[in-house]
Amino acid sequence: MSVGKAKLKKQLEQLSPGDLVAIEWNDASIGKSLSSGVGVDVPVRSWGVFIGVLGEKSKHIVIAQNSFKYANGLFDLDYTAIPLSWTTNVIVIAKNYVESSVANQLINSFLMGGRRAFPSRSRQQKVRNHERLD
Repeated sequence: MSVGKAKLKKQLEQLSPGDLVAIEWNDASIGKSLSSGVGVDVPVRSWGVFIGVLGEKSKHIVIAQNSFKYANGLFDLDYTAIPLSWTTNVIVIAKNYVESSVANQLINSFLMGGRRAFPSRSRQQKVRNHERLD
């Protein structure tokens, strides 16, 4: 269910980093001009921990879907950045799902960026489970 821009703005103002949310949005789609009669909306629902609304050129809702905590208090995140203009609804599943101190660490780790935050971490290599042994 799509909400108006004013209601979406109000929903976003009520979010805090660390809230567990579901974001409903319409993804981009690829089609062919001969496939007439097919709708272009591709509804998506993404779940995660709200990090914030970020972006310089265009605003995105950023949600963390997996976090990997390292001994030094930094996190590596799997995240989704959803264009604000593509967002149709925000559902709060649980307020303060992640306590504010941890949410702040998630935000700081995200803003630092993976390579700058973890300069000594080696790049993950592709695993090959079915190599032939000759």
